[in-house]
Amino acid sequence: MADDGDEVKFTGTLTGVPSVFISYASPDIAIAQAACEALERSGVSCWIAPRNVRTGTFYADEIVHALDDAKAIVLILSQESAKSPHVLREVERAASKRRPLISLRIDQALIPPGLEYFVNTSQWLDASTGNVASALPELVAAVRLVTAKPTTAAALTPGSAVTTPTLPTPAPVRPTRPRRWAAPLTGAVVVVIIAALFVYKPWQSSHRSAAPAPSVADPATQATERAEAPIPEKSIAVLPFVDMSEKKDQEYFADGMAEEIINLLAGVSDLRVPARTSSFYFKGKPTKIPDIARELGVANVLEGSIRRSGNRLRVTAQLVRADNGYHLWSQTYDRDLKDVFVTQDDIANAVVQALQITLMGGGPLTRQTGGTQNLEAYQWFLRALSAVNQPTTASLEAADGYVDQAIKVDPDFGGAWSLKASVAMIQAAIGARTPNDGFERARQLAQHALKLSPNLPEAHFMLAFIHRTYDWDWTATQAELRLGQSIDPTNEVGLMYAAFLSKTLGHWDDAERQVHAALDRDPLSTLAHAILGDTFYLSGRFAEAETEFRKLEQMAPDYLSTRVLLAQTLLAEGRPDAGLAMAQQVTGEGTRLCSLPIFLQAVGRKTEADEMLKQDSLKFADSHAFDIALVYAFRNERDSAFEWLDRAYKQRDPELIAILGEPLLKNLVNDPRYQAFLQKMNLTG
Repeated sequence: MADDGDEVKFTGTLTGVPSVFISYASPDIAIAQAACEALERSGVSCWIAPRNVRTGTFYADEIVHALDDAKAIVLILSQESAKSPHVLREVERAASKRRPLISLRIDQALIPPGLEYFVNTSQWLDASTGNVASALPELVAAVRLVTAKPTTAAALTPGSAVTTPTLPTPAPVRPTRPRRWAAPLTGAVVVVIIAALFVYKPWQSSHRSAAPAPSVADPATQATERAEAPIPEKSIAVLPFVDMSEKKDQEYFADGMAEEIINLLAGVSDLRVPARTSSFYFKGKPTKIPDIARELGVANVLEGSIRRSGNRLRVTAQLVRADNGYHLWSQTYDRDLKDVFVTQDDIANAVVQALQITLMGGGPLTRQTGGTQNLEAYQWFLRALSAVNQPTTASLEAADGYVDQAIKVDPDFGGAWSLKASVAMIQAAIGARTPNDGFERARQLAQHALKLSPNLPEAHFMLAFIHRTYDWDWTATQAELRLGQSIDPTNEVGLMYAAFLSKTLGHWDDAERQVHAALDRDPLSTLAHAILGDTFYLSGRFAEAETEFRKLEQMAPDYLSTRVLLAQTLLAEGRPDAGLAMAQQVTGEGTRLCSLPIFLQAVGRKTEADEMLKQDSLKFADSHAFDIALVYAFRNERDSAFEWLDRAYKQRDPELIAILGEPLLKNLVNDPRYQAFLQKMNLTG
């Protein structure tokens, strides 16, 4: 908005309920107007001050109401807005409401820490070279993705970047708080762990080695401890392909191209290929190739671009030696769109040949079951993946609709059913579905995916997640992990889920080995680092836990779990003042308020701790029972602690799966009721 009281004239019309709030400093009014007009020309309604401030109303009240009603916020990021307290308050308000934030950066001004906290991991569009007009189509596409409203399925075509199918809106439920069991928060948008874990790999290579990996099914199997080692010559990182299409509306397709090549190459037993999470970590960052290769531990990097025009596709790929920049191979493919699968195979096989790798069986790379050869279904699937990677309520609804279209075209597309299951799981994690609805829906969909395609490891891992987190059935969890790892023994998802279960059961050494094995495949995985830090914390290795959480804080500054667990680690190390300072920075309201009484008590501010605990017990009784039990246990008020543990058990609080080893419960360990409680959960302390 323009700073309160500034006289700025703005023209334009508004139709329908505003979808987007435009935040700006008054000197940037011309650019704000251009952004607003571009959005409204494309059918996205905007709220912008002073145009939409109604006569006779309080300016500040109008701003607050508009922010609360908006589906997203567009920030004109500049030297002027960076120093505007009005802009900061608007961004803070939007973040508190978990609204997606899209920043259009129009200069290279330094961003103060208070604003950087919110915009650092949001979606950025760079117009700092002065060519704002060329960035506006990309802004429109980005906004329409996160604010997409349901429309009729019949109006959709795979080539359309802006429409979404008619979808049922889940009933509102209380927000869940992602900590150890589900998800982090990145900026104002919930970035859910499950989104990364269940991004389906539809065509793994049939040349994948069957060598065993550490798993719950075989605890004696040892994963090699991570250590400094020479970078293997036969190693490659596949970077996100660049969308060179005229309208810049094919990013989802470019990402899909790179990901399928990763999946094909990951099936080569003699080739080290970092997973998608790590390879895509550098997307949009000005990191040089040698630095990327060093971070990922690879000798070679594959870059590429796609240009799509109608049904024609141009794909350019080049294999580069990271240490000297030497081009080992490059090729441009001008193909019909229907030949996209062949093109992916050709690139992967060319890379294998260039690196002089002999495939098992002697033939070319091939795809396993679970995918589709239907081009239309494939395009819908890629759109769904793109939407899942931006998991807001609206984008998840859109993803679900895109998957439905893929299934409509190809009902036997097992990977699409598996992805639809993961969408239901994510919706439960962010509160868009009740846990019962989300987990049961995901269970049924994953089981159906396996009926169609029994060799889908991700579907087995999803069922393992449900058995562990919702059913508390450790035997069933182990069984699904065995099945998934028998299909894909080095799958990073399976390794992390094996570590999850080992951690729940108190098998700290197994958990550490498994997560290190996952980090070998996915070295920049925030989830893997979080599991490792939590394993150290629960096993009493607090210095190592602090080191890991500090590392994670730098990798992903807005990962919600980090600050909570780092604060608790500092407390366990005997540094309550530092723990309190860290706990006060936690962004999730429920988690912050329920943890603060512990730290206030620890630093001697008992009166404040008592009052906050009283308020928490009333406000969060139905959503944070385990967290409140931790407070009472720390205070050594055992009867109250067990009362709240029983409440958490009846509520099926997912946090209970982190009970073993929790230092905050040490006052309860020698109480017979503690062992009896563990037995109820089929755990042994």
